[in-house]
Amino acid sequence: MNATESSDATITGHLLDRLHSLGVSHLFGVAGDYNLRMLDEVLAHPGVQWVGTAGELGAAYAADGYARVRGFAALVTTHGVGELSAINGVAGSYAEHVPLLHIAVGPPRSKERDGAVAHHTLGDGDYEHFARAFRQVVCADAVVRPEDGPDEIDRVITTCLRESRPGYLRLPQDVALANAPSPSGALHRPDRHAADQDTLTAFVDAARRRIAAADTVSVLADCLVDRFDGRAELSDLLSAGSLPHAVVVSGKGVVDESAPHYVGLYAGACSDEAVRSAIDDADLLIRAGVRLADTTSGGFTHGYDPDRGISVDPTTASVDGVVFPNVGLPAALAGLARLVEGRPTSGASTTTASHLRHRSSSGDDPLSQAHLWQAVGAAVRPDHTVIADQGTPLFGISPHRLPTGARFLAQPVWGSIGYSLPALLGAQLADHSRRGLLLIGDGAAQLTIQELGTLGRLRLTPVIVLVNNDGYTVERALHSPRAAYNDIAPWRWPDLPAALGVPEPLVLTARTEAELDHSLTTAAEVNDRLIFIEVRTEPDDTPLLLSRFAQIAKRQARKAQ
Repeated sequence: MNATESSDATITGHLLDRLHSLGVSHLFGVAGDYNLRMLDEVLAHPGVQWVGTAGELGAAYAADGYARVRGFAALVTTHGVGELSAINGVAGSYAEHVPLLHIAVGPPRSKERDGAVAHHTLGDGDYEHFARAFRQVVCADAVVRPEDGPDEIDRVITTCLRESRPGYLRLPQDVALANAPSPSGALHRPDRHAADQDTLTAFVDAARRRIAAADTVSVLADCLVDRFDGRAELSDLLSAGSLPHAVVVSGKGVVDESAPHYVGLYAGACSDEAVRSAIDDADLLIRAGVRLADTTSGGFTHGYDPDRGISVDPTTASVDGVVFPNVGLPAALAGLARLVEGRPTSGASTTTASHLRHRSSSGDDPLSQAHLWQAVGAAVRPDHTVIADQGTPLFGISPHRLPTGARFLAQPVWGSIGYSLPALLGAQLADHSRRGLLLIGDGAAQLTIQELGTLGRLRLTPVIVLVNNDGYTVERALHSPRAAYNDIAPWRWPDLPAALGVPEPLVLTARTEAELDHSLTTAAEVNDRLIFIEVRTEPDDTPLLLSRFAQIAKRQARKAQ
């Protein structure tokens, strides 16, 4: 009999059991006086480990990285000051369709009833301020009470899973420890393959006619395929028809990038010509879970008509603008796979610059962004989880192909700099069999570098490549490169791992091509320590994809004035 079946089970016990049943074995957060007694139960739970982070924002980012790997995650904060520190990270999970649960533990109900001026409140007796704020960035929320606590917890979690977005629970301190009524039964996961059979049949019939009339068929994929459990069905579709296919940056990693018909990264007018031609010039474009954003489409310079072709979304599918509701993404992709089976390929070329093998350098040439990302791309292994922060790391690495099996995490839609370092923490704890490869700029790292200490405390051994280019190079590329607001304080980066408590870090510095190649080789050989590589590039040196994007962004900004 588990904890939730016991007559003396608490609300916290029920919540922890539900999380554990979903594969959540780590709970992120920061201790505060309101949640301390709840955390005693967390420490006593046999299946959930407490992971205290340096700050609540780091906890939210770590939960996001964990959820992308495990499928769900949770964080705990204290009321007011703690939960507002985390709301940026939770909002990012909402924007990026990442399911997780934020638990905010606050003052007991007696203080609520009295309207007491309790600490961590706004001092006006209103205890709902922050719950109202969170309703803007979650798909479900509840104020938990003893009488219906388990049912409300289950409702919020189930909604998170169904919509692949965060949820929020406000838990008064005394309620967290209150006895819980018996649960209504097992937690029901959403059936992603569910579909209205009549509607699915109508969609497949319409798609069959559209495919038969097309000379060339290509596929563009995005992250919603991953978030709504359609990876296997997408793979079947691509292999069944030998279809040329590409991804946008938010969907990087959802397909095997070593496959013969993978053409590369699509970013509208920023794309390589072969990639743009394969997508924009196709007679029929199948869009799998695609959600266009300015940062993923080259500033909305995509050359295809979104109202034409076949689009497969989380709960609907469409053919040339005719919508077929209540068709799950996996079911729609499976139907399409049957239609393209044995279709002759268009023979789209996959030979692009990003696919060329990196050649090591033996010279002392200063390190350039071009050499940096070619070398890092070549160093990615199948067992790596690559996490790229917004900025030159994301623009630099995303055109390079991942080997089969490698995982990729980024946050291009929300685009909160500093996200990647705590997300690395979560991803590493979610899957210990993989090694994290973090790519982050100096400006982004200054926002969340304190979580490096959490990585060290937990004895995690990722490889961290920090690009030191003296400030916000992305912003310099977009506007006023010499403006003071693009400058940051020059930190002594090699000193930081040890200063933040990382045990025996291996710290390397690369200013030349040869030094970078040596550092990456060393990192591949040393697996028992955290590797921290500071790479130096010039402030105005940018990856090719960023240069293209900046030119478009500046033209659009001038037109908007």
